[in-house]
Amino acid sequence: MADTPLPQLVDQLFRHRYGELVAALVKALGPDRLELAEDVVQEALLRALRTWPASGVPERPDAWVFRVARNLAFDALRQRKVALRVERELQHDFGDATTAPIEPREGPTDDTLRMMFLCAHPDVPPESRVPLMLKTVAGFGTSEIAAALLQKEGTIAQRLTRAKARLQTGSAQFAMPSDAELLARLPLVLDVLYLLFNEGYRSHRGRDLVQQELVEEAVRLCALLLDEPLTARPEVHALLALMLFLGARLPARVDAAGELLTLCEQDRSRWDRQWLGCALHHFRASIGGDALTAWHSEAAIASFHAAAPTYERTDWRAVLREYDRLLALQPQPVIALNRAVAFAKVHGAEPALRELEALARDEALADYFLLPTTIAHLHWQLGQHEDAARGLERALTMPSTEPEQRVLQRRLDACRRGEPAPRW
Repeated sequence: MADTPLPQLVDQLFRHRYGELVAALVKALGPDRLELAEDVVQEALLRALRTWPASGVPERPDAWVFRVARNLAFDALRQRKVALRVERELQHDFGDATTAPIEPREGPTDDTLRMMFLCAHPDVPPESRVPLMLKTVAGFGTSEIAAALLQKEGTIAQRLTRAKARLQTGSAQFAMPSDAELLARLPLVLDVLYLLFNEGYRSHRGRDLVQQELVEEAVRLCALLLDEPLTARPEVHALLALMLFLGARLPARVDAAGELLTLCEQDRSRWDRQWLGCALHHFRASIGGDALTAWHSEAAIASFHAAAPTYERTDWRAVLREYDRLLALQPQPVIALNRAVAFAKVHGAEPALRELEALARDEALADYFLLPTTIAHLHWQLGQHEDAARGLERALTMPSTEPEQRVLQRRLDACRRGEPAPRW
């Protein structure tokens, strides 16, 4: 850590520990002071950027940030005569934060999981629960949340404001809910764990396509749910299997220069065999339930890709059948778009283009660059280079990461030169 450039170090602290720091403060301050907890953690990180260049990076940067955030919270609360109680609770939980690092709690008492279940509290408006989790647990900004949920930034900002206002006036407590309420909130928590994983697996913006720490945190939290008998359910096994199947590909997902490699370009010998083995174990464990969920279908699709020795030998008919089942369970436009790729593999580009006509009018995908990219590739396969180039040009105007933009630009250049469509 000592050799890490300062801005990168602070960014890592934000990505790795933001949710844990906020959760620890909310536990002591109460859910009605969520906004204060977020503010002081962010201010502490800004102070690190200002202070450490002169004083040097402390031996335990996370403990330093927590201590500063805690003191800022004390200053804000002192006039309200609650700082003494808060200090006793924090001291009991963390001891001397100036010398002890913040360690994640194990088991169902993990503070980050508690924070997620708190964000799913009935006091929080339903449409605000997922954005609130992504903001407080993962430290996502409004633009990242909007991109992940295919929503407008203004809409997300309003939902976050409403959620915090409801927590300030409601009855929510920082504690695991009753068994019945916990199970009622579990599906939403699983949704957010996958969004957290997906942002790490394929970031929506920025220089880096992959954020390994987000992938690992999502896997860690999902595994913690399996440690608790009440939440060790088939759908949780299925979600963990899905994340492990996909996460196993990360070593092969970018080349030595950091450029994106698509599934057909990846060296499958570089896939993480340990993660694949764990994925298969959890996939088998997921089959024992009495209900088929979307996580089961998603994990099944990922398992077909994992089982194929080469891209060309993928069982696309099986993939398409599972996408049909998934779309019936969860009729969402992104799933329909992914299904269209499998449909094209089975039935050809021209029928797939007809399948995509309705999606091209779906407002939820208006800024989703993979829609015009997919349409462009289908035109390219049919030798329709002008239509393909227009689609790639449109995709380049939409939000995506820098590695994805470079791939799009290379393909646009190749298309304009009249080259054959690449493998896809």
